[in-house]
Amino acid sequence: MNLFPADPDENLLPADGIVHYHGPIFPPQLADRYLHNLLEDIPWKHDEVRMYGKHITTARKVAWYGDSNFSYTYSGTTKQALPWTPELAAIKAKVEALSGTRFNSCLLNLYHDGGEGMAWHSDDESSLGKNTTIASVSFGAERKFSLKHRVTGETVSVELEHGSLLEMKGATQSHWLHCVPKTKKVTAPRVNLTFRTMKQGR
Repeated sequence: MNLFPADPDENLLPADGIVHYHGPIFPPQLADRYLHNLLEDIPWKHDEVRMYGKHITTARKVAWYGDSNFSYTYSGTTKQALPWTPELAAIKAKVEALSGTRFNSCLLNLYHDGGEGMAWHSDDESSLGKNTTIASVSFGAERKFSLKHRVTGETVSVELEHGSLLEMKGATQSHWLHCVPKTKKVTAPRVNLTFRTMKQGR
C-alpha cells in the first residue's frame, strides 16, 4: 500500500518523462463490480508473440478492444479489436475525462496471481507515436509497478491499488522501461487495462 495519498499533479519521474498516479478513481463497490465482470465476461486468451525467432505463449491472458474496424499488428500477428462493451466504454470515458486524452484502443491483461508478471520493456513507439499518453487502470490485487531509466538505471516504483489510474506521458517510453515484478506474496488476480491511441493497422 502507498504510504501517502496520491497526488495526480506530481511527476513520479525525476527526469526524461512524466508519470502521474491518481490513486483509486472508482469507489470500492464499483471497482469490485468492474473486476468481477471483467473476469467473467471478457474472452481472455493467452498472448502469442515471436521473440528471438521463437514462438512464445504467455502465462498471462489478454484481450484487445477498440474503435470500430480497428486492427493492430505486432510480432507478425494482426489482431482485430473487439467492440467496446458498455462497461469498458464507461471506464474509458472516466479515464479520458481525468487525463484529457482521447483513446481509440485498450489492451487488457489478466494476471492470475503474483506468479505472473511483465518483464522490463517499453511500449512500441512505432505504433503509438512519440510522446504519447498511456493510461493504465488496475482492478484486483495490488501489484508493484516499476520504472527504470535506460541510461542511469535509476528506478521508481509505485503500488497500483484496486481501481487506480496511472498515466505515462511525454518522453517516458523513449527513456524509461517499466515492469510488473513477480511476487509470491500475491495470490489473487489482477486485471490491467491500458488505454492507448494507436496508429491504425500498425
